[in-house]
Amino acid sequence: MAADGSPAPPSDGHPLRVAVIGAGPAGIYAADALTRQTALPVSIDLLDRLPTPFGLVRHGIAPDHPKMRAIRDTLHRSLDHPLVRFVGNVEVGTDLSLEELRAHVDAVVYTYGAALDRHLGIEGEELPGSLAATDVVSWYTGHPDADRATVEAALAGVRSAVVIGVGNVALDVGRILARTAAELEPTDMPQHVIDALAAAPVEQVTVLGRRGPAQATFTTQELRELGELAAATVLVDPADLELDPDAEERAATDRNASRNLAVLRGWAGHPLPPGHIPLRLRFYARPVRLLGTDRVTGVEVERTAVDGDGRAVGTGEFEVLPADLVIRSVGYRGTPLPGLPVDERTGTVPHDGIGRVLRDGRPAPGEYAAGWIKRGPSGVVGHNKHDARETVAALLADAGDGTLRVHGDRDDLVRTLRARGAEPVLLEDWRAIDAAEQALGASRGRARTTLHERAALLAAVRAAAQAG
Repeated sequence: MAADGSPAPPSDGHPLRVAVIGAGPAGIYAADALTRQTALPVSIDLLDRLPTPFGLVRHGIAPDHPKMRAIRDTLHRSLDHPLVRFVGNVEVGTDLSLEELRAHVDAVVYTYGAALDRHLGIEGEELPGSLAATDVVSWYTGHPDADRATVEAALAGVRSAVVIGVGNVALDVGRILARTAAELEPTDMPQHVIDALAAAPVEQVTVLGRRGPAQATFTTQELRELGELAAATVLVDPADLELDPDAEERAATDRNASRNLAVLRGWAGHPLPPGHIPLRLRFYARPVRLLGTDRVTGVEVERTAVDGDGRAVGTGEFEVLPADLVIRSVGYRGTPLPGLPVDERTGTVPHDGIGRVLRDGRPAPGEYAAGWIKRGPSGVVGHNKHDARETVAALLADAGDGTLRVHGDRDDLVRTLRARGAEPVLLEDWRAIDAAEQALGASRGRARTTLHERAALLAAVRAAAQAG
């Protein structure tokens, strides 16, 4: 605050206070970009509604991907920075309003992702046995908000599973369903997840795509892993891989598509070894309704073709696939934070193209967005780094030209939260959770077992505090 009481530029004594809402990759990369710059002094509170950091790295990447999940070791280095304070177990809109948060800081960066699933919009979608991939992924990664009862009821007795979608999440779900108990045992899944998956008598898994293999959005690395399962074999209809010359030419210019096609063609016409379950990849198949009365019994699909604009068009040829479990994986969308505008069509926060939040069509001073809530659910974890840097560059430009200024001394956010009865989880508390998960894993011969209940996570924090 300047001598006359007006906002002042940041200084060593009064750094620019930034709250980053969402401690997933986008939020951590934004915090990292702020600490790496030297143009102005900053202090950063990295907020998350969960008691744990890392977002989709913890609760999105499949547990049988330990190398991918190890990226959290890299992200952890940003949490250790002295200018960054992790503040978990705090929900904006419940523990404090966005307006109240803004009173504690000079700028807010929204990086809380896109957590809602998109619906198919077809008949029978609400039948028991029909699930969103978001629900299944939350369950098998040990998310505290996972609906364990619903997922496990849907999984019980399943013999034929259909996954709708051809992105990486769809492949993750199909692969997890096709894993043997021995393959799942070394992972950090909660024990009840391993037990439920081991008990499910899955005999076949089908992954459906509305368009052709050249339009699939999964990555080649993810695709290849399907060929490494212990007791499941990928089956692909060679006819699905026959592209017309124009489609073949377009696919050749897309490195990911051409690599995917090469992998798929290597599997085409594979025999099914004795004792293996089939993991079928079906293309040009659009679900039109789910069948069943008390629960899902099948999926009616229409054969499609891809037109010159890359859209799936129906051919009028229908068939029914047996299924007692259907999991839709057709995209994510962001949810509104109380007090923050979200575009209903895109599920993203309106912004100026580089991260400044727009209200009534104009940049809102001190408000920024990064990650999926900014650009939509696209790309892999690493894409958030460039995106976060772009947003931070806009913030720094605003601080440089005086648009963004320091508003003087304010109450400490954590002190205020505790006075209200909230239980914020700080970095040392997270380390207690981390140690408890490693100890639980060691007791079962694993590197880690995820604590899935919020009460158990907070109990680990309290136990460490009492012991210390």
